[in-house]
Amino acid sequence: MTTTTTTTTTTTSHAPAPVPAPPPRSASDRWYKIRLFRGMINDARRRAPYYVSDWTDAWNYRVVPATVYMYFANILPALAFSLDMFSKTDMQYGVNEVLLASVLGAVVFSVLACQPLVIVGVTGPITVFNYTVYDIMSPTGTNYLAFMCWIGLWSLVLHWVLAVTNSCNWLRYVTRFPCDIFGFYVAFIYLQKGIQVLERMGDEEPFYLSLVVSLLVFAVSYVCAELGKSALFTHPVRVFLKDYGTPLTVVFFTGFVHLGKMEAIHLENLPVSTSFFPTADRGWFVHFWDISVGDVFLAIPFAVLLTILFWFDHNVSSLIAQGTEFPLSKPAGFHWDLFLLGLTTGVAGLLGLPFPNGLIPQAPFHTESLCVTSVVADPDETGAGKGHYEFKATHVVEQRVSNLAQGLLTLGTMSAPLLVVLHLIPQGVLAGLFFIMGFQALEANGITAKLLFLVRDAALTPAGHPLKQIPRRAAIWLFVAVELLGFAATFAITQTVAAVGFPIFIFALIPVRALLLPRWLTPQELSVLDEPTASPFTMEGIGGSYGGGSEEGVLDASEDGSSGEDGMDRGKTADGGTGGGMFGRRSGEAVSVGRRSEEELAELGEGRLRAPAGVGAGAGARRMSSAVDEDGIEMLGMRVSRRGLASREGALG
Repeated sequence: MTTTTTTTTTTTSHAPAPVPAPPPRSASDRWYKIRLFRGMINDARRRAPYYVSDWTDAWNYRVVPATVYMYFANILPALAFSLDMFSKTDMQYGVNEVLLASVLGAVVFSVLACQPLVIVGVTGPITVFNYTVYDIMSPTGTNYLAFMCWIGLWSLVLHWVLAVTNSCNWLRYVTRFPCDIFGFYVAFIYLQKGIQVLERMGDEEPFYLSLVVSLLVFAVSYVCAELGKSALFTHPVRVFLKDYGTPLTVVFFTGFVHLGKMEAIHLENLPVSTSFFPTADRGWFVHFWDISVGDVFLAIPFAVLLTILFWFDHNVSSLIAQGTEFPLSKPAGFHWDLFLLGLTTGVAGLLGLPFPNGLIPQAPFHTESLCVTSVVADPDETGAGKGHYEFKATHVVEQRVSNLAQGLLTLGTMSAPLLVVLHLIPQGVLAGLFFIMGFQALEANGITAKLLFLVRDAALTPAGHPLKQIPRRAAIWLFVAVELLGFAATFAITQTVAAVGFPIFIFALIPVRALLLPRWLTPQELSVLDEPTASPFTMEGIGGSYGGGSEEGVLDASEDGSSGEDGMDRGKTADGGTGGGMFGRRSGEAVSVGRRSEEELAELGEGRLRAPAGVGAGAGARRMSSAVDEDGIEMLGMRVSRRGLASREGALG
């Protein structure tokens, strides 16, 4: 005879009844019971009530400097990448193609996306992808742009398949670990591109002058950025130097090379073409039928690699743009935005443009530029003031106008007068832009921060440094070694003809973090070394986050019904607590959580996030928190550390 013991859960008088656990489903059920379009529909339903306020909230001063800042922050790297692709694809891609790709991404995502703060344009990784495909296909005599068009069309289909099958739910496993490695890789790509630009200058006077100019551009831009973060001068002066230091540096050194005897030295300038026309002698619409049937299907594996890259790169850009340090009040929508990314990829292929996707570091810097901040004193351990202070964001001006406006300004840059101005920019100045982007990206990367901690004198390390919470110094070395190994493998393959396969190495970082690192490091160590990329509020639409100290709950589903169907622990933190913050329950309430599928978890925020347009940030957050309490559901107990943008990817002067 089997004896069954029934455990009664006691609740307070005001607590809701426990949520009954649905009957457990077998593992095989998860694969064929995917609710098609569920993620996209929920994204649209959560964000739609805010659409009007996304436009009316733009009536704010922060939108003006954010627009101007993002215009320069987007266009300057784009010009540098256009030079790289121009020289490595036999003029198939040039300034106009790169600018129009940025315009396409800006217009589509500012008007239609669930997260309009994400800046979309041409990135370093897609530049590597484009010219690697050219190196592979050019010896065969295949029409390069037609082949790239088919890559874009196949990738469109794959993006849409991933969007309708709710693949973005797997973003919960993307923590700071793969993001830092990817940011480290992008930083070195920037530095490498700068060196390659100088290599093409030769070895005489043009090379030496270009080298000097590039280093001066780097130095002045860096000084402007540091002054913007310092306590020197007044606040308006610091903001001006931070926002406009780099574009003014480019303008100054473009004229500087014409002073005195330097004018007699011939420097290579940025190549441009006729306004609003492609660089090559062709129309805007690619003749994708001028290609063999075999090449059409040969484009499929390339499209798979491109889709892997974009799934990771764009979603990471979106996560970082909605990081824990930004007090956002409007919901995100990853599934819907992935669908839009497929659309822009297909359209870019038909127009013969580089494929646009989310930009790092421009995306998080766009959010930061829209933050309204207040000055907060920074006291010591005793509470006494030290004369130090810091700026903390109180809210973000979440709207669509700044992204759309910078895209329209980019479109205006394709006009004849501005193309003439762009043609005056020496290539040495563009090399300096690569150097400043790469160096600042390295400086702000999490891997660099850990390396500096390891080599710093322990006696001079601040007592409150987060990494001092880890008793085993070897654990930090192990974590950093794995990060550097992942970076080295990714960077090494991009130096070969197999560079087109580097997205696989990047994507493989996710299971490495989820499956291997928890075997070598304790949850407490991982909670310090790694963290979720975005806040619980942002991650709610994809079923919560994974990271910090919740690994055991994620990987090993418990037998008491407290884990979701996907194995995620909904109720415990690394230290056994009940989780706080937005998803924490009120004291005295008992909660019973059943096994839920990924799609059901993604639906939890659907109703509670539908606030009327124009609702303030505080009210919206309070309503959502209350709704979670009333439902009696604690999705995920987790720690989220609010770190400044210094922990994000890269920087632009």
